[in-house]
Amino acid sequence: MADRALVIGGTGPTGPAVVRGLADRGHQVSVLHTGQHEVDFGLPEIEHIHADPHFAETLERGIDGRTFDLVVAQYGRLRVVSDVLAGRTARLIAIGGATGIYAGDDDERWGGMGRPALFPETTPIYRDNAGPGGSEKIGLRMVEAMNALFDHHAHGDYAATYVMYPVNYGPRNPGPYDWAVVRRILDGRRRVIIADGGAKLESRVFSENAAAAVLLVVDQPDRAAGKKYTVADRYAYTMRQRIEFIARCLGHELELVDMPYDLAWPCYPYWRRSRDHRLCQSTLIREELGYHEPTEPSQGLAQTVSWLAANPPEPGGEAERQVGDPFEYASEDDLMDRWLAAREQFGDVEPQLPAAGHQYRHPKVPGEAWRPAAR
Repeated sequence: MADRALVIGGTGPTGPAVVRGLADRGHQVSVLHTGQHEVDFGLPEIEHIHADPHFAETLERGIDGRTFDLVVAQYGRLRVVSDVLAGRTARLIAIGGATGIYAGDDDERWGGMGRPALFPETTPIYRDNAGPGGSEKIGLRMVEAMNALFDHHAHGDYAATYVMYPVNYGPRNPGPYDWAVVRRILDGRRRVIIADGGAKLESRVFSENAAAAVLLVVDQPDRAAGKKYTVADRYAYTMRQRIEFIARCLGHELELVDMPYDLAWPCYPYWRRSRDHRLCQSTLIREELGYHEPTEPSQGLAQTVSWLAANPPEPGGEAERQVGDPFEYASEDDLMDRWLAAREQFGDVEPQLPAAGHQYRHPKVPGEAWRPAAR
């Protein structure tokens, strides 16, 4: 008899690839989702269970006392899922966020310089208090859910693995931040505001690559048991690089108007309202499970841009509300005009710097005495 696999939330951007991958591996697959977004998996044998995985009572009614060999939890409240599935599955692979679980900048455990821009994914410096912000409270709940998952693993309720994603990009993604740039180009905009030179770095993962990582965990149960893995693109690109690449994909020329982040409010939606880098590593899954990207980031972003251009979100609809971009072009133009006028009025600035000297000697002949660099 085929192994019974349950995918919770399999209708999102990564879900169909996971479902098809499990079916290809011979699993008898059931998909539990709310029914709000139906997907044709192209496989008639996939069972659909309509239930809300955010609450214990609705999830329990949905699974109706059944047991499974494998559960992949991609949606709902992980704390609820991890408790309800205790003793009802042999394995539970849970999906979570890759950056929000770690402690904030002012946490003294990071040391005197604060939170690093990039740190090992094996660090145990997690959020341990909710703090004043909503995102911090969500991060704390994520840590609590992850700890509950591994508590069940330690008690032998199932073998648990936690796979963490940074921001996903790809077709059908909710909150498609690249749409903020794509729509401006489709609307014929010739100027786009960037902040701080567009130097912000952010780790991301293409949806199909994220699904491939989950299936890699499925294929290596013994090695992955009790582990926490982050999956992200190997390389992180600046915002400027991504915006310029999107413009090239659409055959469009853009002038990037650079200004300090404090002034550059129109770019906040696609900067995700932070000037700070958001980086994570994916070393462990590469070294332990042999993960590599099936799709290169440039190909993934090109596919994303093409899909968004062919399937534009409804203006002012749910996707645009998730991104939080008003597309208020009159105000953007006024801001750019005022900034460029101020720059022109300020005039040119000539750097008053001496030539930089070398740290080490570079003698021209043997025995040459050291001389300081010429000013």
